Amino acid sequence: MVAVVFGARGSVGRHVAAGLAEAGVPVRRTSRSGSAEGFVAADLERPETLPAALEGADRAFIYAKPDGIDGFVAAARGAGVRHVVLLSSGAVVNPGAERNPIAVSHRTVETALEESGLEWTFIRPGMFATNTLWWWARSIRDEGRVRMPYPEAQTAPIHEKDMAALAVTAITRPGHAGQAYTIYGPESLTQRELVKHLGNAIGRDIPVEELTPDQARVELARTMPPIGVETMMRVWSSSVGVPARTSAIVPELTGRPAHTFAQWARDHVSDFSR
Repeated sequence: MVAVVFGARGSVGRHVAAGLAEAGVPVRRTSRSGSAEGFVAADLERPETLPAALEGADRAFIYAKPDGIDGFVAAARGAGVRHVVLLSSGAVVNPGAERNPIAVSHRTVETALEESGLEWTFIRPGMFATNTLWWWARSIRDEGRVRMPYPEAQTAPIHEKDMAALAVTAITRPGHAGQAYTIYGPESLTQRELVKHLGNAIGRDIPVEELTPDQARVELARTMPPIGVETMMRVWSSSVGVPARTSAIVPELTGRPAHTFAQWARDHVSDFSR
């Protein structure tokens, strides 16, 4: 077995590559530039880069690139790849998914894989814990505070290690072909509680300043595209006082507990510290 991990320098892909290597699976790591030692240059949106990256492989981990999926499918078939694990999005199962650009783009990739003749497994995460880096890391480092709308909105963030653990399980163990796993974090927390966990991790209190929705849009636009801004505003406004969906799929499939947000915060202390 040889497994190709696309985006192996990314927050999820690097843990997939590490988990596969730990399991004794030969891993071919790719990045778009291939400039780092031990990485192969491959870009899911540049089909001419894919045959060399996939040569001799029978498994692959990919992320969603709708514009390049047809080229990937063709290259994977040509290389003899049998099983593809896709990092998709929990947005595809939410109400109104057909009107959500994020859901539509991920579902486009899922559909192409379903129709490809390849075996597939979809990992559909809800909110990434790493999203808090975009929202708050700079203000915590530079200002020692967090400015946010809807501080009582609830969510269940997922550690990137848990998404990766599911992908590794799907690649290394039988019985996961044709399965789509929607994953949420193990606990529902308010945004204010997330900030408290971050403060505990870095060893100081982090004040929360509540923003109006219009102020929040301006703040988020500094680090997120417009689609992401509006998606987050809708999610937060509808989640005030509403417990977020959680899941136990990580321990069920991997045999180990899911990571809490407090653990994630401790893993990322350097991202929030000066």
